[in-house]
Amino acid sequence: MTGYARVEASYDWGRLSWELRSVNHRYFDVTFKMPEDFRVLEGDLRQFAGTRIARGKVECGLRYSRDGQAGDTIVLDRARLSQLKDALDAVNTELGATSVPEPMRVLSYPGVVKEEQADFAPLVAAARELFSAALKDFSATRAREGERLQQFVLERCDTIETLVAEVRERYPQVREQWLARLQARCAELGVELDPQRLAQEVAMSAQRLDVEEEMSRLLSHLVEVRQTFKRDEAIGRRLDFLMQELNREANTLSSKSQDADMTRCAVEMKVAIEQMREQVQNIE
Repeated sequence: MTGYARVEASYDWGRLSWELRSVNHRYFDVTFKMPEDFRVLEGDLRQFAGTRIARGKVECGLRYSRDGQAGDTIVLDRARLSQLKDALDAVNTELGATSVPEPMRVLSYPGVVKEEQADFAPLVAAARELFSAALKDFSATRAREGERLQQFVLERCDTIETLVAEVRERYPQVREQWLARLQARCAELGVELDPQRLAQEVAMSAQRLDVEEEMSRLLSHLVEVRQTFKRDEAIGRRLDFLMQELNREANTLSSKSQDADMTRCAVEMKVAIEQMREQVQNIE
């Protein structure tokens, strides 16, 4: 199931932001992109995410910015700066030059500015807490999408039920029409019908053309689809299986159809089932 969330928080020492996004996937697959200083969190956060998400490919990105906070200070490594000055003086003497180095370029030279070793414990704790908030927002967006998908699927279930009712109403007429055509054909050929033989033929043909079993199974599967949405667990795979079963019954109905209206109903059923199947792929 797709989902997205972004949360950001400012602190005395800078800003943290989490961005979570997901696309459909058969299994649970989560990846983390974060600064190396926060990698210690990855194992715990992966496990925590797994308790909230059962299925989907999820990308989690963490950004950390100090943003030039007031507490930041620039500390020069004076020994390194002195070494650099001596080297520049030696180059000027050797070349007979009198150039003066630009201060900003000197500051950018490796080792001239000391990198303060910040205490990352508060940052890591803040990142962990902020991830929990991001995951909560992320789950809420997925839940809202799930409600929309549920409504979409249930509407198609209603459509299929209506089509089943049409087929059931139409079938007796199709059977009578088939019998009338058989009798008319025999009359055209001048064949005298043996009542017993005719009854046997009608019985065998009715058995081949009978779609009541398919109709009953279709309705039974639709009941199961509705019940599945009431389960307090991951239901995507179960729904996917039910879509396969619905499609199987619709195909059988289509193969048995001897009437244009029944064929139309079977085709419309398969269209609705395919629409559901595509959306079910996005349901956890």
